[in-house]
Amino acid sequence: MSLIRSLFAVKPVEASLTADDSLRRTLGLKELIVLGVGAVIGAGIFVITGQAAAEHAGPALTLSFVLAGLAAALAALSYAEFAAMLPVSGSAYVYAYATFGELLAWFIGWNVVAEYLLAVSSVAVGWSGYGVGLLNSIGIRVPAALANAPLSFKDGHLQATGALLNLPALLVVAALTALLYRGTQQSTFFASVVVALKVIVVVLFVVCGLQYVDPALWHPFVPENQGGDHYGWSGVFRAATSVFYAYIGFDAVATAAQETRNPQRNVPAGILISLAVCTVLYIIVAAVLTGLVPYPQLGTAEPVATALAAHPSLAWLKILTQVGAVAGLTSVILVMHLGLSRILYSMAGDGLLPTFFGAVHERHRTPHRTTLLVGTVGGILAAVFPLSLLGDLLSMGTLLAFATVCIGVLVLRRTHPNIPRGFRVPAAPFVCSLGVLVCAFLLAQMNLGNWMLLAAWTTIGLLIYAGYGYRHSRLRGRG
Repeated sequence: MSLIRSLFAVKPVEASLTADDSLRRTLGLKELIVLGVGAVIGAGIFVITGQAAAEHAGPALTLSFVLAGLAAALAALSYAEFAAMLPVSGSAYVYAYATFGELLAWFIGWNVVAEYLLAVSSVAVGWSGYGVGLLNSIGIRVPAALANAPLSFKDGHLQATGALLNLPALLVVAALTALLYRGTQQSTFFASVVVALKVIVVVLFVVCGLQYVDPALWHPFVPENQGGDHYGWSGVFRAATSVFYAYIGFDAVATAAQETRNPQRNVPAGILISLAVCTVLYIIVAAVLTGLVPYPQLGTAEPVATALAAHPSLAWLKILTQVGAVAGLTSVILVMHLGLSRILYSMAGDGLLPTFFGAVHERHRTPHRTTLLVGTVGGILAAVFPLSLLGDLLSMGTLLAFATVCIGVLVLRRTHPNIPRGFRVPAAPFVCSLGVLVCAFLLAQMNLGNWMLLAAWTTIGLLIYAGYGYRHSRLRGRG
């Protein structure tokens, strides 16, 4: 086999369908919806909404969420068809392997690894900020030296802050790692509790906040452009890219397909229902938030709490909001952690990563080694570095994966038309093509710095693939 042909060798769909079933199938539709809502409703509502409104879109943030939701919905339909056809762990990585070949599958998988790892560590840092704020509200003071990163980046240079480590961020990652190590079922039960809590808080915010909304704050709805992507329609589009990464949650649902009962039915339903619920909540919250205070005031670390503080009669909701934010970010970390360990597990199963990543615990039936590895690396990053939520960088990988899956549906419709599909994308040529165009449009809003970071991460991944993955790929019988 020539080098070019081997790099683009496609993994037979039949091989994916006969993948090992060593993971325990414990998840039903309810658990999948919990995973999806748990991953999507978190940083997006409690942090990104305010920042995107203040810096880019103003009241038109609702339109940004509509645009991002449209792109996510188009991709979700494609994910649903793939998940019903290939109900195995790995999500976009597995789908790319079955349609475009090994090299592109590695590219997609490697960038999804970056997304999930950054999501785990950066959301843990956000969790620390809300957690410390909540403790302060009830009179418990956490020393600054133990609640901040010892390193910071300023003017392109690494500097010491004088702090020891961000201990709360490290502890939350460690606790959730232990939970995931024990089993998926226990993890989703815990997620069910925190998801219910944060949805209640979000609903309370909407119901109570609506009474104090001032429609005058929505005018002008699309603020006048102030240059670049600050307001105007360019700001609306830019905000859509900033908030888009929040929709990675339904990708996490797809990664759990191999641990789902009746995945051909439950995974597509879980993807579409969780996305619909979250999109509606995002749009409503954005409208209420920008109607409570002038949008320039929302560029804080706690925009929901900021909006509530502007109305003394809503002060009682502030501590509940902090509790909801802590719960929300906890479930995001949990689901991102679960998804990443399953992606690494699938890549190891194909021989592209060492067998260490593919080990399954004899009693708990979880990929325990990858769970521990993700917890260790994610915890260290969260404890040492002052990672922001990195919405732009996370969105890039998500958009690339979504566009690939949309194209993949059309490819497999031609190459494997007779494979049973528990769900089919309606009007697939139109829906999938539109999905690719919308994702490409949002990618075009990214700045040069983000593309350079993507290039650097991709280069590292290609070196790993050339040094190990290519030589050990099971597709070519070299593993």
